[in-house]
Amino acid sequence: MATLPARSGNWLTRLTKRGGPVIPVVRLHGVIAADQRPGRLNIVSVEPLLKRAFAVKSAPAVAIVVNSPGGSPVQSRLISKRIRDLADEHKKPVLVFVEDAAASGGYFIAVAGDEIIADPSSIVGSIGVIVATFGFVEAIAKVGVERRLYTAGKNKSTLDPFLPEKAEDVTRIKTFEQDIHQVFIDHVKSRRGARLKASDDELFTGEWWTGLKGVELGLVDAIGDLYETLATRFGRNVELKLIAPKRGLFQLPRFGFSGSAIASDAAAALEDRALWSRYGL
Repeated sequence: MATLPARSGNWLTRLTKRGGPVIPVVRLHGVIAADQRPGRLNIVSVEPLLKRAFAVKSAPAVAIVVNSPGGSPVQSRLISKRIRDLADEHKKPVLVFVEDAAASGGYFIAVAGDEIIADPSSIVGSIGVIVATFGFVEAIAKVGVERRLYTAGKNKSTLDPFLPEKAEDVTRIKTFEQDIHQVFIDHVKSRRGARLKASDDELFTGEWWTGLKGVELGLVDAIGDLYETLATRFGRNVELKLIAPKRGLFQLPRFGFSGSAIASDAAAALEDRALWSRYGL
């Protein structure tokens, strides 16, 4: 694990003579999902930002701001792993700052940091896995619709919303969830280690807490915010360098209207809203 440089002495004096140290800042805001659209976090969109941040050779540390209600467990793990790989490669400590929320997959990413600093009223934790679906069996019966489904392989269809729920399907889904949950638990334990101050039965139930409670549980290291913390650590003349996505040809605004695109964007917005609303945000 990388260590933070001393807060005073010759190291800081040399940097301040050049006008203050430069700290690259990567803001990770949004739902974690594989699809490429604005407001979504995934390894494809985040990796270039991380590479640019860690490439700032003079930077004594890299700051990452996490504000996410979670999402894809795969993309969460890929982003978290990439942060650690780059930190180890460049031998730079990582400070993670939690604003509104680092919940579920957001917390999975946050534990990639050498330290986690959270707003006292932020939301942290939610170390669990959820699968949600609907059942429309009675609805389609009322409107006279008959469901016809043909598969090769007895388990090809699981929890079809238009067919009655089967106990074996639920068992398979629960096993699937438990596997992913264990990956999450192992990741938190490997990164937080002895800093965790509560039992597994308390920490890994899927419950979420405020940043204040997170410090008490060992999920968070300190209470604070980006600007004050970095000024305290590296001097009042510290320079924050925001690493933002580059605006390319394919990121230009689209003109005209597409019914399917509008419907897709609306569905994605509703999905994102549902994830945030679980935490009252």
